[in-house]
Amino acid sequence: VQLQASGGGLVQAGGSLRLSCQTSRRTISAYSVGWFRQALGKEREFVAAIDWSGGSTDYADSLKGRFTISRDVAKNTVYLRMNSLKPEDTAVYYCAVDLVRRERLSAIQYEYDYWGQGTQVTVSS
Repeated sequence: VQLQASGGGLVQAGGSLRLSCQTSRRTISAYSVGWFRQALGKEREFVAAIDWSGGSTDYADSLKGRFTISRDVAKNTVYLRMNSLKPEDTAVYYCAVDLVRRERLSAIQYEYDYWGQGTQVTVSS
């Protein structure tokens, strides 16, 4: 499984971006796709996840209401819509695939099996 994250860039505070995570093949066997982010000098943290088959979602509590994860099964693509961006959202954003079916979507990076290369999001004040 190969993942290609894109859509990052420089945006002013209050602006929006949509990130895309393109997979290399039909990830029909994948249980979920997640987005994580890592700011300079900080630990990587969970952002959001989506169940590939059913579309259920989960978010980091601090990001609920501003970020929306969605998927287009026909395009093998997962999106992360980010609104009302803040300077503290500046980070490298990664998408990842969890191939294990779990009782709930995982927010633990070590439970994800494949990772994309990351896309930089910079929010200026």
